[in-house]
Order: sequence, then structure tokens, then C-alpha cells
Amino acid sequence: MRFSLAILLSFSAATPALAAVGPFVSLQNTDFIVLIAFLCFIAILYYFKVPSILGGLLDRRSDGIQAELDEARALRDEAQALVASYERKQKEVKEQADRIVAAAKEEANVAAQQAKEDLAKSIKRRLAAAEDQIDSAQTAAIRDVRDQAVVVAVAAARDVIAKQMTAADGNALIDAAISEVEAKLH
Repeated sequence: MRFSLAILLSFSAATPALAAVGPFVSLQNTDFIVLIAFLCFIAILYYFKVPSILGGLLDRRSDGIQAELDEARALRDEAQALVASYERKQKEVKEQADRIVAAAKEEANVAAQQAKEDLAKSIKRRLAAAEDQIDSAQTAAIRDVRDQAVVVAVAAARDVIAKQMTAADGNALIDAAISEVEAKLH
């Protein structure tokens, strides 16, 4: 109700019927009437505490904006922390990948070296086995040659002895061999 009354008073005080030309502090002067109306309007605004209401609204708006700015800063800080975290993780993963690659290369070098050593050992074993086979074949060949030589020598000796020996000489040799075998066995 007071607000309506104040508006009605401000409109009625500034009517063009009261305004006229003349001295400044006179109800006939429109400038003076406008000044009075303006001062009444300001007084009404103060009476209804409009400046404090506007100030409160502006303060709430300012607080809301400040809260949004704080939230934006917090989100920015969180985003920067996440970016830094992901960059650290990426760096760690890259370093780990580099270490894995280096370890794999080292293991490949070690495996290649081990394979070379194993191949060299295998070749040495095969060479040794081949040399053993050659030696045993050579020994067998020498033994076969000796056996053949003994067989040939025995055959030749039999032929020579058979041609030179008489039956009495053969019997004497047999008796001598038997007595020699008897002496060796007992």
C-alpha cells in the first residue's frame, strides 16, 4: 500500500499543470518540480530499502559468480593435475617400454651368443664322434688286415710246413704242443 501511495505522490507532484516558468525555487518552475520529484523518488527508494535489496541481489549474484569462478579454478586445477598425472604415466610407460625393448635386445644377444656356443659345442662333439668313428674304422681295418695277414701267413706256413714236414715230425710237434698246453694249464 505504501508503495502505491508513493508512486501516486511522485506522479502527481510532477504533473505538467504545476510546472511553469519563473524563479527556480518556485512551484511554477519545471526544473524545480523535477528536482523535488526526483528527490521524492530517491526517498521512496530508501524508504522501501531498495538499495539494500539491490545490493543483496548483487551480492548474491557476485557470490554465485565467485562460486562459479572457484569451481572453474578447481576444475582447471584438477584437469591440470590429471594432465600432469597422465604425462607422468605416459613417461613412465615409455621408460618401461624402452627398458623392455632394451632387455629384449639384450636377451636376444645373449640367446644368439648361447646359440653360437651351443653350435660350436655340437660341431666339436660331431667332429669328435666322427674322429672316433674314423679311429675305430681305422683300428678295425688294421685288425682286419692283421687277421688276413695271419690267415695268409698261417696258410703259407701250413703249405711250407706241409711240404717240408714228414708224418713223424708232425707227430712230434703235436706231442710238444700238447705237453706245452698241459704245462700252462696246470
